[in-house]
Amino acid sequence: MPCVVQRLTFFLVMAIWLGTLELASAGEPTNVIRHTTDQVLKILEDPALQGPAKQSERQARLHQIAEQAFDWPAMAQRALAVHWRGRTPQQQKEFTELFRDLVERTYMTRLENATEEKQDIQYTGEQIDGSRAAVKTVVLTKRNQQIPLEYRLQKSGNASWKIYDVLVEGISLVNNYRSQFNQIINSSSYEALVQKMKARDGSELQAAPEPKGR
Repeated sequence: MPCVVQRLTFFLVMAIWLGTLELASAGEPTNVIRHTTDQVLKILEDPALQGPAKQSERQARLHQIAEQAFDWPAMAQRALAVHWRGRTPQQQKEFTELFRDLVERTYMTRLENATEEKQDIQYTGEQIDGSRAAVKTVVLTKRNQQIPLEYRLQKSGNASWKIYDVLVEGISLVNNYRSQFNQIINSSSYEALVQKMKARDGSELQAAPEPKGR
């Protein structure tokens, strides 16, 4: 499988955590992302948390934020798709944790440099349909490129909105992982997929193709 795409990761990290969020009369889903952004910036810009000696503490705090922002069980189930039903509750729990760790390995490791490279983000629309929402944005880069991103969020009952997918230039993060997972399971086995996900760098699984023009 191709290696993890660094440029896509940069854009996705910026858009979820590090952007300057501006939207008149922003709805609740947008405010959730705004709050997440503020929390992350506070950690990454805190002088008391700088330097290699504080890396573990920074990552631990960012992990806590990700736990609140993402609906990991929903994302894991969508990514595993039809193969989810054949898993035991314990396997489902393990897969959810592995999927979370895979995504965090892919994105969290690049947060350290993202604050210096952050760009403005323009919000172009927000749609709420019952318990689901979509927030559309455009990332403006230093090369005057425009990268469209769309966040998919959902909520259950009185729970807060949580991200269950991100589309980069129309390409779904979850769907891309689903395609790779399905290919590995069909050509080998579910156990083989688990072993690849447990690989320390996760280099055999990529988040999505590179944005166009990069």
